[in-house]
Amino acid sequence: MDAGPLTLREALALALLGNPDLAAASWQVRVREAEVLQAGLLPNPELEIEVEEFGGSEDRGGFDSAETTVLLSQVIQLGGKVGARTRVAELERDLAGWDFEAARLQVLADTAGAFIRAVAAQRRLALAEKSLGLAEQVFEVIRERVAAGKVSPLEESRAGVALATTRIARARAERSLLAARTDLAARWGGTADEIAEIDGDLERLSAPPALASLLQAVSQSPSIARWETEAAHRLATLEREKAAAWPDVAASGGVLRFEETDDWAFVVGLSIDLPIFDRNQGGIGAARHQVARAREERRAAVVAQRAALEMAYHSLVAAFGEASSLRDDVMPAAQRVFEASREAYERGKVGYLEVLDAQRTLFEARGQYVDALSSYHESVAEVEGLVAAPLVPDAEAPDQDEEDENRAPDQEEKDAEKAPDQDEKDEDDEND
Repeated sequence: MDAGPLTLREALALALLGNPDLAAASWQVRVREAEVLQAGLLPNPELEIEVEEFGGSEDRGGFDSAETTVLLSQVIQLGGKVGARTRVAELERDLAGWDFEAARLQVLADTAGAFIRAVAAQRRLALAEKSLGLAEQVFEVIRERVAAGKVSPLEESRAGVALATTRIARARAERSLLAARTDLAARWGGTADEIAEIDGDLERLSAPPALASLLQAVSQSPSIARWETEAAHRLATLEREKAAAWPDVAASGGVLRFEETDDWAFVVGLSIDLPIFDRNQGGIGAARHQVARAREERRAAVVAQRAALEMAYHSLVAAFGEASSLRDDVMPAAQRVFEASREAYERGKVGYLEVLDAQRTLFEARGQYVDALSSYHESVAEVEGLVAAPLVPDAEAPDQDEEDENRAPDQEEKDAEKAPDQDEKDEDDEND
């Protein structure tokens, strides 16, 4: 595996090639193909050799009076059994193909979700490191003010507690990232050590399409589309059971040799079961009930798929709204409040509690934004898996380039642009 940053496309390709569940599903398709071959084969002929009238007493002793019969028999299956059996096997092969496609889509959706969680964990670690840097800056400012006798040493203790808490949060973020990478690599049977860095963009947001259009696309899902094949399979099974009611004919032919006279003669035979008691009534009845059951099972599958889609869609809409609000309103305001409170504290206009509260609010807003972005993209992956197609953004949604121009700048750029240089602040304090 390349040591460079792992992209979503690469992760999906690795999962398709190495996922063990998907590999098992592909072998099941081959199993069904072999069963189609077996279903079309005729019964083997049977060779029978029978020796009579030997080893007895007096004139029947030895083999001088023996009669030897050589018969070749063949079962002839009536009622279209071979065709019916082959048709059932072919439809079972097709169902295995649908199951493989469903497994493939599930692997893609699960891998996309794991990739998003790993990107979010990587983003949380970066935020934790940034938060730690801000906490260290605040702590240094307070320690200097304590040393200068401007504030109580109690405020330094409070800042120290906040700094220690931020360090704990950073360590927790590191562990979460390792767990997320382990979960992602497991999708193709790999390990977390294979993933050096993850290249993913959580910032891209598009307004979800209308729910009605997604509900119409539910039938494209393999878990729903397979039921047409399943219904045909149940009907083919019924026809196979009807064919089984026909008795098979066993035809035989051979020669009979008389050792005593050195003569021989032909022997022919024909046998057939008499369908008096067993006409496969139970098998036919069970197959009919399975046909009726298939209709209800398909309806239940559609109801479950639509319910799952609606739940995922509502989560998608909620996450989109939350992420948009946090990006456009909450985070810029929290950043401004924090910068203003820190500057006011350094000038002695507010207490440290105000700075601590503003800092906590900013950190929480950043974490909520990453959580909302992760929830949004995980919901997108889930919805795409349910409809078996990529989401088409709403026509009224702004173009991403225009949206990038109008949205608030990245938080790192905010910190770099808005956070005053520490040396300049110290000079201002000395001037004051």
